[in-house]
Amino acid sequence: MSTRARILEVAADLVARSPDGDISTRAVCEAAQVGAPALYRHFGDKEGLLSAVVDHGFDQYLATKRRRGPGADPVQDLRDGWDSHVDFALRNPNLYRLMNSPAMRTPPASALESHRILTADLERAAAQGKLRLAPELAAQIVMSANVGVALMLVSRPSTFTDMSTSTRVRDAVHAAIFTPDVATAGPATDEARVPPTAARLNALLRQSPHSPLSAAETGLLREWLDRLSNAPTSFSA
Repeated sequence: MSTRARILEVAADLVARSPDGDISTRAVCEAAQVGAPALYRHFGDKEGLLSAVVDHGFDQYLATKRRRGPGADPVQDLRDGWDSHVDFALRNPNLYRLMNSPAMRTPPASALESHRILTADLERAAAQGKLRLAPELAAQIVMSANVGVALMLVSRPSTFTDMSTSTRVRDAVHAAIFTPDVATAGPATDEARVPPTAARLNALLRQSPHSPLSAAETGLLREWLDRLSNAPTSFSA
Protein backbone atom coordinates (compact mmCIF):
# COMPACT_ATOMS: atom_id res chain seq x y z
CA MET A 1 0.00 0.00 0.00
CA SER A 2 1.31 3.43 -0.93
CA THR A 3 1.96 6.10 1.69
CA ARG A 4 -0.92 8.18 0.35
CA ALA A 5 -3.34 5.26 0.47
CA ARG A 6 -2.27 4.38 4.02
CA ILE A 7 -2.78 7.96 5.23
CA LEU A 8 -6.18 8.08 3.55
CA GLU A 9 -7.30 4.77 5.02
CA VAL A 10 -6.19 5.77 8.52
CA ALA A 11 -7.88 9.18 8.26
CA ALA A 12 -11.15 7.62 7.05
CA ASP A 13 -11.13 5.20 9.98
CA LEU A 14 -10.44 8.00 12.48
CA VAL A 15 -13.26 10.11 11.03
CA ALA A 16 -15.70 7.19 11.31
CA ARG A 17 -14.75 6.52 14.95
CA SER A 18 -14.51 10.16 16.07
CA PRO A 19 -17.26 11.30 18.49
CA ASP A 20 -17.78 14.50 16.53
CA GLY A 21 -16.30 13.57 13.15
CA ASP A 22 -13.25 15.78 13.60
CA ILE A 23 -9.65 14.54 13.50
CA SER A 24 -6.21 16.05 13.96
CA THR A 25 -3.39 15.72 11.47
CA ARG A 26 -1.12 14.69 14.35
CA ALA A 27 -3.37 11.72 15.16
CA VAL A 28 -3.42 10.73 11.50
CA CYS A 29 0.36 10.89 11.24
CA GLU A 30 0.81 8.83 14.39
CA ALA A 31 -1.67 6.16 13.30
CA ALA A 32 -0.25 5.99 9.78
CA GLN A 33 3.33 6.11 11.12
CA VAL A 34 4.37 8.96 8.83
CA GLY A 35 5.75 12.41 9.43
CA ALA A 36 3.75 15.59 8.93
CA PRO A 37 5.74 16.51 5.78
CA ALA A 38 4.51 13.33 4.08
CA LEU A 39 0.88 14.15 4.87
CA TYR A 40 1.19 17.72 3.60
CA ARG A 41 3.07 16.59 0.51
CA HIS A 42 0.21 14.31 -0.51
CA PHE A 43 -2.78 16.37 0.63
CA GLY A 44 -1.62 19.97 1.01
CA ASP A 45 -3.34 20.67 4.33
CA LYS A 46 -6.00 19.30 6.66
CA GLU A 47 -8.84 20.46 4.41
CA GLY A 48 -7.22 18.68 1.47
CA LEU A 49 -6.97 15.50 3.53
CA LEU A 50 -10.59 15.68 4.68
CA SER A 51 -11.76 16.39 1.13
CA ALA A 52 -9.88 13.29 -0.03
CA VAL A 53 -11.48 11.26 2.77
CA VAL A 54 -14.94 12.38 1.65
CA ASP A 55 -14.20 11.57 -1.98
CA HIS A 56 -12.82 8.17 -0.99
CA GLY A 57 -15.93 7.26 1.01
CA PHE A 58 -18.56 8.75 -1.27
CA ASP A 59 -16.89 7.25 -4.33
CA GLN A 60 -18.01 3.82 -3.13
CA TYR A 61 -21.62 5.04 -3.15
CA LEU A 62 -21.24 6.63 -6.59
CA ALA A 63 -19.67 3.46 -7.98
CA THR A 64 -23.06 1.77 -7.59
CA LYS A 65 -24.72 4.55 -9.58
CA ARG A 66 -22.08 4.34 -12.31
CA ARG A 67 -22.51 0.58 -12.68
CA ARG A 68 -26.29 0.83 -12.69
CA GLY A 69 -26.53 3.37 -15.48
CA PRO A 70 -29.79 5.15 -16.37
CA GLY A 71 -32.99 3.13 -16.19
CA ALA A 72 -35.97 3.31 -18.52
CA ASP A 73 -37.90 5.54 -16.11
CA PRO A 74 -35.95 8.61 -14.91
CA VAL A 75 -38.61 9.36 -12.29
CA GLN A 76 -38.04 5.98 -10.65
CA ASP A 77 -34.28 6.56 -10.89
CA LEU A 78 -34.77 9.83 -9.03
CA ARG A 79 -36.86 8.16 -6.31
CA ASP A 80 -34.23 5.45 -5.90
CA GLY A 81 -31.45 8.05 -5.95
CA TRP A 82 -33.07 10.00 -3.10
CA ASP A 83 -33.47 6.87 -0.98
CA SER A 84 -29.93 5.61 -1.60
CA HIS A 85 -28.56 9.07 -0.75
CA VAL A 86 -30.29 9.03 2.63
CA ASP A 87 -29.23 5.43 3.24
CA PHE A 88 -25.59 6.37 2.60
CA ALA A 89 -25.86 9.25 5.08
CA LEU A 90 -27.33 7.00 7.78
CA ARG A 91 -24.59 4.40 7.30
CA ASN A 92 -21.80 7.02 7.25
CA PRO A 93 -22.98 9.87 9.55
CA ASN A 94 -19.58 11.45 10.30
CA LEU A 95 -18.48 11.29 6.69
CA TYR A 96 -21.78 12.76 5.52
CA ARG A 97 -21.69 15.64 8.00
CA LEU A 98 -18.11 16.32 6.94
CA MET A 99 -19.04 16.33 3.28
CA ASN A 100 -21.68 19.01 3.88
CA SER A 101 -19.77 21.05 6.46
CA PRO A 102 -19.48 24.82 5.84
CA ALA A 103 -15.83 24.43 6.81
CA MET A 104 -15.23 22.62 3.52
CA ARG A 105 -14.48 25.66 1.41
CA THR A 106 -13.98 23.61 -1.76
CA PRO A 107 -16.79 21.15 -2.56
CA PRO A 108 -15.45 17.59 -2.79
CA ALA A 109 -15.36 16.19 -6.33
CA SER A 110 -17.76 13.43 -5.27
CA ALA A 111 -20.44 15.94 -4.30
CA LEU A 112 -20.13 17.67 -7.68
CA GLU A 113 -20.41 14.34 -9.50
CA SER A 114 -23.50 13.44 -7.48
CA HIS A 115 -25.11 16.72 -8.55
CA ARG A 116 -24.26 16.03 -12.21
CA ILE A 117 -25.87 12.57 -12.02
CA LEU A 118 -29.00 14.10 -10.49
CA THR A 119 -29.18 16.80 -13.19
CA ALA A 120 -28.76 14.20 -15.94
CA ASP A 121 -31.70 12.17 -14.58
CA LEU A 122 -33.82 15.33 -14.46
CA GLU A 123 -32.84 16.20 -18.02
CA ARG A 124 -34.08 12.78 -19.12
CA ALA A 125 -37.34 13.40 -17.26
CA ALA A 126 -37.67 16.78 -18.99
CA ALA A 127 -37.07 15.22 -22.41
CA GLN A 128 -39.98 12.84 -21.68
CA GLY A 129 -42.25 15.72 -20.73
CA LYS A 130 -42.36 14.74 -17.05
CA LEU A 131 -40.71 17.80 -15.52
CA ARG A 132 -42.44 21.11 -14.91
CA LEU A 133 -39.23 23.06 -14.16
CA ALA A 134 -35.89 23.51 -15.87
CA PRO A 135 -33.58 20.62 -14.88
CA GLU A 136 -31.00 22.94 -13.31
CA LEU A 137 -33.52 24.55 -10.96
CA ALA A 138 -35.15 21.21 -10.20
CA ALA A 139 -31.73 19.76 -9.32
CA GLN A 140 -31.11 22.57 -6.82
CA ILE A 141 -34.50 21.97 -5.22
CA VAL A 142 -34.07 18.20 -4.99
CA MET A 143 -30.49 18.33 -3.73
CA SER A 144 -31.30 20.98 -1.10
CA ALA A 145 -34.20 18.93 0.26
CA ASN A 146 -32.38 15.58 0.03
CA VAL A 147 -29.29 16.86 1.85
CA GLY A 148 -31.43 18.70 4.40
CA VAL A 149 -33.41 15.58 5.32
CA ALA A 150 -30.29 13.41 5.45
CA LEU A 151 -28.46 15.90 7.67
CA MET A 152 -31.38 16.14 10.09
CA LEU A 153 -31.62 12.36 10.34
CA VAL A 154 -27.92 11.95 11.12
CA SER A 155 -27.45 15.10 13.21
CA ARG A 156 -30.71 15.12 15.19
CA PRO A 157 -31.62 11.43 15.57
CA SER A 158 -33.43 12.00 18.87
CA THR A 159 -35.73 14.56 17.22
CA PHE A 160 -36.12 13.04 13.75
CA THR A 161 -37.16 9.55 14.79
CA ASP A 162 -39.75 8.81 12.10
CA MET A 163 -37.94 7.30 9.12
CA SER A 164 -40.96 7.96 6.92
CA THR A 165 -40.01 11.66 7.04
CA SER A 166 -37.60 11.16 4.18
CA THR A 167 -40.19 9.49 1.98
CA ARG A 168 -42.80 12.14 2.75
CA VAL A 169 -40.42 15.00 1.92
CA ARG A 170 -39.26 13.20 -1.22
CA ASP A 171 -42.82 12.78 -2.47
CA ALA A 172 -43.69 16.41 -1.67
CA VAL A 173 -40.64 17.68 -3.56
CA HIS A 174 -41.37 15.41 -6.52
CA ALA A 175 -44.96 16.65 -6.59
CA ALA A 176 -43.58 20.17 -6.95
CA ILE A 177 -41.19 19.44 -9.82
CA PHE A 178 -42.94 16.73 -11.85
CA THR A 179 -45.98 17.17 -14.06
CA PRO A 180 -49.34 16.42 -12.41
CA ASP A 181 -49.84 13.19 -14.36
CA VAL A 182 -46.51 11.91 -12.96
CA ALA A 183 -46.66 13.30 -9.41
CA THR A 184 -50.40 12.81 -8.83
CA ALA A 185 -53.37 11.08 -10.35
CA GLY A 186 -55.02 14.32 -11.44
CA PRO A 187 -55.11 15.47 -15.09
CA ALA A 188 -53.04 18.45 -16.18
CA THR A 189 -54.76 21.62 -17.40
CA ASP A 190 -53.60 23.34 -20.59
CA GLU A 191 -52.08 26.12 -18.49
CA ALA A 192 -50.22 23.63 -16.30
CA ARG A 193 -48.69 22.01 -19.38
CA VAL A 194 -46.75 25.14 -20.38
CA PRO A 195 -43.78 24.78 -17.95
CA PRO A 196 -43.19 21.04 -18.60
CA THR A 197 -43.54 21.56 -22.35
CA ALA A 198 -40.98 24.36 -22.22
CA ALA A 199 -38.68 22.23 -20.06
CA ARG A 200 -38.98 19.34 -22.50
CA LEU A 201 -38.26 21.50 -25.54
CA ASN A 202 -35.27 23.01 -23.75
CA ALA A 203 -33.92 19.55 -22.88
CA LEU A 204 -34.35 18.34 -26.47
CA LEU A 205 -32.66 21.49 -27.75
CA ARG A 206 -29.66 20.81 -25.52
CA GLN A 207 -29.45 17.22 -26.78
CA SER A 208 -29.64 18.15 -30.46
CA PRO A 209 -26.17 18.29 -32.10
CA HIS A 210 -27.45 20.50 -34.93
CA SER A 211 -29.69 23.56 -34.94
CA PRO A 212 -30.82 25.92 -37.70
CA LEU A 213 -30.49 28.76 -35.20
CA SER A 214 -27.37 30.83 -34.59
CA ALA A 215 -25.59 30.60 -31.25
CA ALA A 216 -27.15 33.92 -30.19
CA GLU A 217 -30.63 32.78 -31.25
CA THR A 218 -30.22 29.46 -29.46
CA GLY A 219 -29.08 31.25 -26.30
CA LEU A 220 -32.09 33.58 -26.42
CA LEU A 221 -34.53 30.73 -27.04
CA ARG A 222 -33.09 28.75 -24.14
CA GLU A 223 -33.41 31.83 -21.91
CA TRP A 224 -37.10 32.14 -22.84
CA LEU A 225 -37.68 28.43 -22.30
CA ASP A 226 -35.97 28.62 -18.90
CA ARG A 227 -38.32 31.45 -17.90
CA LEU A 228 -41.37 29.46 -18.97
CA SER A 229 -40.06 26.30 -17.29
CA ASN A 230 -39.54 28.14 -14.01
CA ALA A 231 -42.76 30.13 -14.19
CA PRO A 232 -44.45 30.87 -10.84
CA THR A 233 -47.74 29.44 -9.64
CA SER A 234 -49.81 31.19 -12.31
CA PHE A 235 -48.63 28.45 -14.66
CA SER A 236 -48.85 25.65 -12.11
CA ALA A 237 -51.61 23.14 -11.68
